[in-house]
Amino acid sequence: MFRQPAVRVEALFRALAGLFLALILSACTSSLLGGGGPASPKATQPVASSVLGTGAVKVAMLLPLSAPGQAGQIAVSMRNAADLALREFRTAGIQILIKDDRGTAAGATAAASAAISEGATLILGPVFSASVAAAALVAKPAGVPMIAFSSDAANASKGVYLLSFLPQTDTDRIIRYAAGHGKKSYAALLPNNGYGVVVEAALQRAAAAGGARIMTIERYDPDRSSMQAKAQAVAGIVRGGTVDAVFIPEGGEQVALLAQILAAGGVRADRIRLLGSSQWNDPRVLSDSNLAGGWFPGPESASYQSFAQRYQAAFGTPPVRQASLAYDATSLAAGLNGRFGVTAFSDKVLTTPSGFIGIDGAFRFLANGLNERGLAVYEIRGGAAVVLDAAPKAFRGGA
Repeated sequence: MFRQPAVRVEALFRALAGLFLALILSACTSSLLGGGGPASPKATQPVASSVLGTGAVKVAMLLPLSAPGQAGQIAVSMRNAADLALREFRTAGIQILIKDDRGTAAGATAAASAAISEGATLILGPVFSASVAAAALVAKPAGVPMIAFSSDAANASKGVYLLSFLPQTDTDRIIRYAAGHGKKSYAALLPNNGYGVVVEAALQRAAAAGGARIMTIERYDPDRSSMQAKAQAVAGIVRGGTVDAVFIPEGGEQVALLAQILAAGGVRADRIRLLGSSQWNDPRVLSDSNLAGGWFPGPESASYQSFAQRYQAAFGTPPVRQASLAYDATSLAAGLNGRFGVTAFSDKVLTTPSGFIGIDGAFRFLANGLNERGLAVYEIRGGAAVVLDAAPKAFRGGA
């Protein structure tokens, strides 16, 4: 039984403005945010600073607005999401100082310094890991907390809280659920990179907590021959009859190829349960017959769809998936300011064990800067994601 309900960000605003916020949710991939930086190193002209809202309390949002390619597109969508949050909560009492960090460590240092000199008492962002680390070197000595969008756990610390979806949370949710439903023996196919290292550690912890065994872990490089060899090795072990489930926390074309190789080796989700990550909430994955019956974690989707519709109506284009993080961060900052005033962004308030509710569901920040999220568990059925176990609306125990 949950000890206490989460503090709803929306409820804080209802007390201030009588407004109602529909709760919203989503799925997010491990690679969604938190890479080292934009794919292209080309320099671009920095985007001038801008301000959203007119409240007395200043909050900065650091985004890679002038970064090339997809990074810049993500930044614009996140800025728009922050704008939408303030439009929907006009009496929030904050203003958002939008700063371009250019997607670089140097840019993040400059942006954080400028924001603090202008009176920012909280920093939202940056997006990329190196930028978060650089901004933290400025913000922490100044006593300004950060709510960052990187998914690199190395960035997390007291005063630097990660709002993004973390691979550890994904892994813990699906493995504990599977273990609780009779899957006690696992094989895993993991990418041979930093993400795979993080997932492996989380897999080991979750399996031990669930009283399960890991029979084999195969790590593959991002080429077809390596993926084929490793998947065939797993298929051979599965045929030996000692494995209940195969964990494949990949997405897109990679998981499709691995599932195809496994199926050719006699491993199918209708015989051996395939387990994935939130990256599986993708039409390409859901429609793959080799993955039918597979289980994966992720936020529930109805609330995110509502947000996306409001965003589309406001800006004429659909949001990028990451935009919900900027909306939730802005809503959280405004809600806490309205309720707690000068102590709104203290470590004690930010790490309240009951947590918060936003578009992406229940979440709370831990004392070490990481976060915990309430995720649902889905099954791929008929080309769609069907909820097997709903996302919790509150958290057990303390942080």
